[in-house]
Amino acid sequence: QVQLVESGGGLVQAGDSLRLSCAASGRTLSRYFLGWFRQAPGKEREIVAVGSWSGSYTYYADSVKGRFTISTNNNKNTVYLQMNRLKPEDTAVYYCAAGPRPNSFGTNDYWGQGTQVTVSS
Repeated sequence: QVQLVESGGGLVQAGDSLRLSCAASGRTLSRYFLGWFRQAPGKEREIVAVGSWSGSYTYYADSVKGRFTISTNNNKNTVYLQMNRLKPEDTAVYYCAAGPRPNSFGTNDYWGQGTQVTVSS
């Protein structure tokens, strides 16, 4: 069992930066890939970034590549999403997920409760 708790969301202006955190607990965390997803009102959930605990694997959606960075702190069992040069279209609820496959996260994987990010223009 893995528990995930996101934090760090908020209201910012376009061009600002924000760092989301996802605190993970549970057994054998190193087995899992960590993903950040987001869902805007009226839209489907979309992948933002995926990383491994070791940092050897990362993936970014084209829409955030070069602006967002996923990283981990193994000592704190925490995964971060550093978001720079935020845009209004980044507004969404951001979710952290943990799963055994880097390219597929589903209902059988572990999900946090989400944190709201709102970017004003």
